[in-house]
Amino acid sequence: MEDYPLLNLFWTMLWFFLWVMWFFLLFKVITDVFRDHTLGGWGKAGWLIVVLLLPFLGVLVYLIARGHSMHERDRKQVEEQQSAFRSYVQRTAGSGGGPADELHKLSALKDKGDITQEEFDRAKAKILA
Repeated sequence: MEDYPLLNLFWTMLWFFLWVMWFFLLFKVITDVFRDHTLGGWGKAGWLIVVLLLPFLGVLVYLIARGHSMHERDRKQVEEQQSAFRSYVQRTAGSGGGPADELHKLSALKDKGDITQEEFDRAKAKILA
């Protein structure tokens, strides 16, 4: 460890993190190419070939040409995931159609005089069963 100075360790770590960031950016561009529904098959194939054969130039050109729409596709995907999650939670948790809600409706009907006490008791027993 004595022959590897602290500055060399710093440069090694810097290059390592730059490579990690580079691969992250490369994979982000490749996934964006496949996620874009406005591009046809040949457009996707063309961008993929350019990005894989000339990676630095291809990623740079892609970010310049389509970087703004990349952000829009990210935002749209997040919104779709959030709405899917919300609908899943609503379906799973129920939208207030549980026994307590039905008992409350029955009580309101009984209070208004629309149903009798014995009808209320039968409906209540049916709900709680």
